[in-house]
Amino acid sequence: MPGKTNAFDRVAILGLGLIGGSIALGLRRKGHAGLVVVGYDSDDAARATAGEIGLVDEMAASASAAVAGADLVILCAPVRAMGGLAEEISAALSPGQVVTDVGSVKGSVLAQVAPHIPGGVHFIPGHPVAGTEQSGPRAGFAELFEDRWTILTPPGDTDDEALARLTDFWQGLGSRVTCMDADHHDMVLSITSHIPHLIAYNLVATAHDLEQVSEKEVIKFSAGGFRDFTRIASSDPTMWRDVFLANRDAVLETLGAFIEEMTILRRAIRQGDGDLLFDLFNRARDIRRGIIEAGQESAAPDFGRHPELGEDGENKKESS
Repeated sequence: MPGKTNAFDRVAILGLGLIGGSIALGLRRKGHAGLVVVGYDSDDAARATAGEIGLVDEMAASASAAVAGADLVILCAPVRAMGGLAEEISAALSPGQVVTDVGSVKGSVLAQVAPHIPGGVHFIPGHPVAGTEQSGPRAGFAELFEDRWTILTPPGDTDDEALARLTDFWQGLGSRVTCMDADHHDMVLSITSHIPHLIAYNLVATAHDLEQVSEKEVIKFSAGGFRDFTRIASSDPTMWRDVFLANRDAVLETLGAFIEEMTILRRAIRQGDGDLLFDLFNRARDIRRGIIEAGQESAAPDFGRHPELGEDGENKKESS
């Protein structure tokens, strides 16, 4: 059942990049009569751009000013900056407010933020599992959360009403909402998101460093597989640096399992073990089919992406 985007009357968004901007645009698209969206970003250029495009209803002069009077506060900062941001706004928070975040690591965020949350304020960590490789205020779009999962990791003493209101909020933006333990979230995301990004960054770096192949050849002869890796590897380096450092334990455990599997694959190729390779590839294809059947991807040859759109989302035909 769809939720209500007006589960809160005044929403403060701290960080106006892809996720924060998409939340603001999603609220506007769904209609939010009586709702005021207040924004703040520590980056002067981001604030200026957000103001220029009218991303929020009000632009605050500081993070503390943004949260004053808000009944929902959303921290949209890199995960290692969450603690400092929470400390900055702590004195401006008041009982009854709900504070959440959008970071892709939850254990670290919980440890950083919780000590700065005053009594009576409800802190419920969250993670909308949606995004693109783009960043900045202009990267946001209202449909980003449609039919995508948002994971909430409420601590054991979380107020039921506050959790219900936050669930309604995300459902109102089109998300499916589920709850899980923060540590389990971090292990799940290490395999579904973090390790794939690490592989992409490393593969592109390997191609750059390979002496037998020139950079010009890498660019000229990029097939679909490598090209898709470069798209992932063009994601915000600050954000992903922080993710790997904040989720160190889960990433290292998953990376160890991945390296073991790669060793098996290497041995199979060396020994000409076609049966093992076929079985592994077939299992991987089943996972792909499952993702499509779950509505989390398109079966189209271009993966549902539109070739007429450029890297910045602009229509090539219109801009050429």
